[in-house]
Amino acid sequence: MKKMLLVYNPKSGKGQIRFSLSKIIERFSAADYDVTVYPTKAAMDATEITRARAADYDMIVCSGGDGTLDEVVTGLMESGIHRPIGYIPAGSTNDFASSVGIPRQMERAANTVVEGRVFQSDIGRFNGSDYFVYVAAFGLLTDVSYQTKQELKNVLGHAAYIIEGVKRLGSWRSYSIQFESEEMSGSGDFIYGMVANSHSVGGFKGLPGTDIELDDGLFEVMLVRTPGDLLDWQKMLSALLISEESNDNVIRFKTRRLVVRSKEPLAWTRDGEDGGEHLEVELENLPRVLDIMTGEMPETAEGQLAEVKNQEEIEPEALEVELEDVSQKQESGDFSHPFRKKLSGNFADVVRLLKEDGEIPEFEALVEYLGTLFGSETEA
Repeated sequence: MKKMLLVYNPKSGKGQIRFSLSKIIERFSAADYDVTVYPTKAAMDATEITRARAADYDMIVCSGGDGTLDEVVTGLMESGIHRPIGYIPAGSTNDFASSVGIPRQMERAANTVVEGRVFQSDIGRFNGSDYFVYVAAFGLLTDVSYQTKQELKNVLGHAAYIIEGVKRLGSWRSYSIQFESEEMSGSGDFIYGMVANSHSVGGFKGLPGTDIELDDGLFEVMLVRTPGDLLDWQKMLSALLISEESNDNVIRFKTRRLVVRSKEPLAWTRDGEDGGEHLEVELENLPRVLDIMTGEMPETAEGQLAEVKNQEEIEPEALEVELEDVSQKQESGDFSHPFRKKLSGNFADVVRLLKEDGEIPEFEALVEYLGTLFGSETEA
């Protein structure tokens, strides 16, 4: 009988795993696994138990948010032991799970662990000794993605990321940095920087860009320059929405290694968790070192449709989308939310959601611009 270590965070997703834990264990047992269950008790607990016990098991399975997955992968890397990892997402965003086709429903994710296929994914190394599964970032917007209302994300896609940020115009902080890679180097003042290996970040699909492969040995890099005025803001929004490769406001490129230096300590996050403050950070891509159990990959038409059906917030009638419609979006290079076309009809809802959060700098101008951009008309 094979041995499995199941590490779960009992607090992730408001503790929802307690309603499914018994059925999950039964499913693993039916697949001929002898399951050892370990609930985490503190930060980095998942790293410690994985590092200490990985050699004793045939498979490591974790349940929690992206941070829990990060801890387990870190523990496995530090152990020097190679084992496949199963993942049952229980967090609020679950970016990596959606990128590799893991259902967000727990019992279906458990089936993927025992019936899915092994996908060898790249991960990142951070300053030589720490790791991240899919994203390392700095700047004000690192928390915006996780604080933006899900309802606004559903209606507007990753433009909601920018709208949430505009509400903080008065509190933005600019960071003077230098960045170096084989492909591109430069310097300047930036409000945000991201090194990613994922189809979504903070729940926003398409934000890292298009033409993303999780096993190509390359990161997707995005650096956002500090906007000087509303016009710069509009240019930045347009660049992010259409995933331009690069422009004056948003720099995008792919690389296997990036060094970022700053004049003062810069706070980083790794997979949405605190990554500490650093004057210099080296980010290296480690190709195909993570064996993760996956379902239908989202870059295929079938995988995009499967991903849509796994989104609990999508209305039931939206699930009637035809597979050929998803295929057409894939062929045209549009990897954004399959229901972005709903935007025009729901533009008034966007304005309502923005108004609910109170005063927004230059609110009327922003609403007018968004209406022009998406062919919608409404009153601010």
